[in-house]
Order: sequence, then C-alpha cells, then structure tokens
Amino acid sequence: MLFGSPRSYMLLSVAAAVATIVLKTWAWRLTGSVGLLSDAMESGVNLVAALGAFWALTLAAKPADRRHHYGHFKAEYFSSGLESVLIVVAALAIIHAAIGRLQEPQPLEQLGIGLAISLLATALNGLVAWVLLKAAKRFHSITLRADAHHLLTVVWTSTGVVVGIGLVKLTGWTILDPLIAIAVAVNIIITGWKMLHETASGLLDRSLPEDEQHLLEQLLAARTTDEIRFHALRTRVAGSRRFVSLHLLVPGGWTVHQGHDLCEQLEQEIATALTRTHVLTHLEPIEDPSSWDDQNFRWEQG
Repeated sequence: MLFGSPRSYMLLSVAAAVATIVLKTWAWRLTGSVGLLSDAMESGVNLVAALGAFWALTLAAKPADRRHHYGHFKAEYFSSGLESVLIVVAALAIIHAAIGRLQEPQPLEQLGIGLAISLLATALNGLVAWVLLKAAKRFHSITLRADAHHLLTVVWTSTGVVVGIGLVKLTGWTILDPLIAIAVAVNIIITGWKMLHETASGLLDRSLPEDEQHLLEQLLAARTTDEIRFHALRTRVAGSRRFVSLHLLVPGGWTVHQGHDLCEQLEQEIATALTRTHVLTHLEPIEDPSSWDDQNFRWEQG
C-alpha cells in the first residue's frame, strides 16, 4: 500500500486502532479475561497516540516561516513523547486491574471465540506495523517508526496474552490470566522508556547516526587536497530532516566565483548522499591562521 504523505499512513494507523479496540473489547467482554482487557486498553493508547501523531505530522509538514526559520520538523518528537507517556500510563492501569484479579480470581468464559477475535486483531496490527515501517524508511519519519515499533510490541504482547490464556484453558489455572497481564504491562513500560529516551535525544539535537556520520566524513576526505580542507563539521537531526554545517578552506587567491562553485558542488553531493539534508557551508582562506581556530570544535564540544 502506498500513500502520498506520512499523514495518510497515520490515518491508516487510526483506522486500525479503532478496529482493534472494537475487536479486543469484544474478546474481553466474551471471556472476562483481564489479559485481554490489558490488550484492549493498549489499543486505546494506540488510538490516542495515532491521533497525536497525525497532529504532529500535520504541524511538521508546515513550511518554515518568520518565527520558525528551520521549519517545524521537531513537532514529531512531541508525538513520540506523548506516545511514550501514554504507554506507561496504560501499563500502570493494567497492573492495577491485574492486582485486583489476583486478589479475586474469576473463571474465564468462551475462550475459543475470544482468542480467535484477539488473533484477528493481532494480525491486523502486524500488517499495519509492516506498512508503517516501510513508510518510515521512505519518509525518514521518527513518528511513523515509533508508531510501527509500538504496534510490533502490541503484536508480541498480544501473542503472549493469547498463548497464556490458551494455557488457562488447558490447565484451568485462572491465576495465569492476571500474571500474564502484569508481564504485558512490564514489557509495555520498557517500550515506553525506550521511546522516551529516543525522543529526548532528538530534542537535544542529536548528531547524525554513526553510519551516516562516517559516510559524510568519507565524502569530505575524498574531496580533501593540499588546497582544499574541511573542519568544524556539525550535524543534527530534527524529525525527518538532517542539518549539516561545515567550514571549507580554500586558497585566498581564489575568486568568489570559484569558491562559490565548490560550495555548491559539495552541498549537492552531501544532499544526494544523505536525503532530506540541509547543508550550510562557510568559506574561509586557508592561509589565514584565524580560519583554523575552530577546527576541533566538534570534538572539544562533544
């Protein structure tokens, strides 16, 4: 499935969340399983997170303006941060419900049809997660990637719930149901913490990933000669966008036209190698000692 923008993929996620809420709530009402209730509650989190992500992607797509010269790309981090917090809140609610069921165990009913419905919802989440992962790679979107990984976590936890409730059906040990719900909640909290860490890194202007940083350094090394040098390389990631700035040192006797042409060529090469990248170059005379004052900026400040 191929849509024209990240927002259209989030609408797919919203639709899937609504469908899985209906299916999993139905499964819970049929069986009375607190494990399936925990699954349904996480689908509710999915819906709120998907709506928040749609808002963030809408804001991130706005062009730069007078008050936001670098655009609105960081709005995506607010979405992933919201999703992280909601995941943890849902997990705590699941634990609360499970503790109550541990204190007062209840028999489960109609497990066969309940598990079948839950498996259908799980398969739907798995399909949507696969589509979102492909879209996240295509658009370089942290929001789509976060939602996809969240859905994959839901798939695994839902599978665990189904297996556990299947064991309840086989053994009659009703205590397994709330224990499974607690295990699901702990896994959800771990996922939320990881997503929150990634969000915080983005808001703190994290540099490019190591593989992209290495690719950039190789590109500059191939361009380096006795007359052309580079330093003060700085990079950062903001949502789906990358920003690269560097100083380019050339002979002071070059014409402005020569220096400008080299800057244009270099910026184009970097933008081609790293898509969705804004490149800023600063031209300096290689003979001037002051041009070398900030050559180690990246490492000194790191």
